[in-house]
Amino acid sequence: MARKRKEPSRGERNIAWIERYCRVPEGAHVGAPVVLRPWQRDMIRSMYDTQTRRAILTMGRKNGKTSFSAFILLLHLVGPEARRNGQLFSAAQSRDQAALLFALACKCVRQSPELLPFVQIRETAKYIGCPEIGTSYRALSADASTNYGLSPVLVIHDELGQVKGPRSELYDALETAAGAQAEPLSIIISTQAPTDADLLSVLIDDAMTGADPMVKLTLHTAPPDADPFARETWAMANPALGDFLNESEVARQAEDARRMPSREASFRNLILNQRINTHSPFIAPAVWKDNGGEPDMDVFEDCAVVGGLDLSARNDLTALIFAARDRQGVWHIDPKFFVPEDGIHDRSARDRVPYDMWRDQGFLIATPGSTVDYAWVAEALHQYEVERNVTAVRFDRWRIDVLKAELAKLGSRINLEAHGQGFRDMAPAVDNLESELLQRRIRHGMHPVLTWCASNAVTVMDPTGNRKLDKSKSYGRIDGMVALAMALAGPKGDQPLPRRASIYEGGTV
Repeated sequence: MARKRKEPSRGERNIAWIERYCRVPEGAHVGAPVVLRPWQRDMIRSMYDTQTRRAILTMGRKNGKTSFSAFILLLHLVGPEARRNGQLFSAAQSRDQAALLFALACKCVRQSPELLPFVQIRETAKYIGCPEIGTSYRALSADASTNYGLSPVLVIHDELGQVKGPRSELYDALETAAGAQAEPLSIIISTQAPTDADLLSVLIDDAMTGADPMVKLTLHTAPPDADPFARETWAMANPALGDFLNESEVARQAEDARRMPSREASFRNLILNQRINTHSPFIAPAVWKDNGGEPDMDVFEDCAVVGGLDLSARNDLTALIFAARDRQGVWHIDPKFFVPEDGIHDRSARDRVPYDMWRDQGFLIATPGSTVDYAWVAEALHQYEVERNVTAVRFDRWRIDVLKAELAKLGSRINLEAHGQGFRDMAPAVDNLESELLQRRIRHGMHPVLTWCASNAVTVMDPTGNRKLDKSKSYGRIDGMVALAMALAGPKGDQPLPRRASIYEGGTV
């Protein structure tokens, strides 16, 4: 009896279709039939052989990510994954990036005599369609209108790692629109983002938990402790190394990074696909995480409390950081942030962070009106003054008179200490904060707003080597880190003291 032939899986069927109908769009082998590499076949099987809602594929630059995206696109436009009248979109952060995938998809079609008769291309509209099936594809960018009546069955997010912060208006619009489909597929193909707070990093970290089996992750990256100049390290992040990724070019870039340290961060991010901020962050993400233990709020009851205050008016955060040091020398951090309620959704979109969600989760306070209401800040300070032993709150002098007037209304006698923002005063504060972080003597609980500020923080240096945190050079808001540095600015650190009864409790000082 003849053995029944095993039917190919959905992934195998798609692999076979790409290799039969797609052509190499450019390069030395332009026009030749596509021959998928084993690692590319593995990615296809991962996406299609089990139910998938989101697939994240990340590796170093120049590994054929955009060409691979074009093949997947054609699968859904005119291949076995095509659904009648299905809308397909690709999304990129710029028009130039969006044009790359569109151009490669056009080249694939034009190189294929089997596909060309069935496909219609409109260059100016960045549109490709298959009239016989009714499928259509458009390339979108973050700086263009998205008023297309979106209802995508497939979205390819190209280089999502370029999104700064944890939110993208275009990403949110497409993902929300896809919810109208029965089985939408979202594919993210990108090099890693620089910081933990960026959208792609958030999505990767969530995928790594395995909480959602319909989210698939293919991550080619070099471990942070690997030798960045070793070939075996390059291969970890670049599956096409020595194939269609020129190894000698990677070696040249590695040598540049070795010779010029200023280029190492970029090499690590773009080639080794490591989560490295090319803007030279003040503190490494791994160090920040090492200090991410939950603060013990009992320490604030038993020990002296110090504070740091960075006021704002309209755009920046107002940051109020309380810190208490336990008898083991560990700082416990209680952050409070304030923003104006009016325009919070617009501000969330502009800064690409979920201020509105953080407000709802209790991580920041939205005060009524279009500017931060200092009465709310004064109330938070006064509450700590009444309930705990606050020895000092260090502040930036900007607009402090307005806050003092609000404190006076409450009868507050809290000890406010002016703290300069120049190199002379901030350099020791920055050095001390860095030292405490490196020695793992801080417990900040990975508070999301403070963590975002930490990921944004960069320093500038004067000719004598003194450093300060610089808002103008930073990736985003850093107000929380400025306040934290001021809170911990004591020359030798504020020593733990037994809690004294407050004067408001009838105690003595």
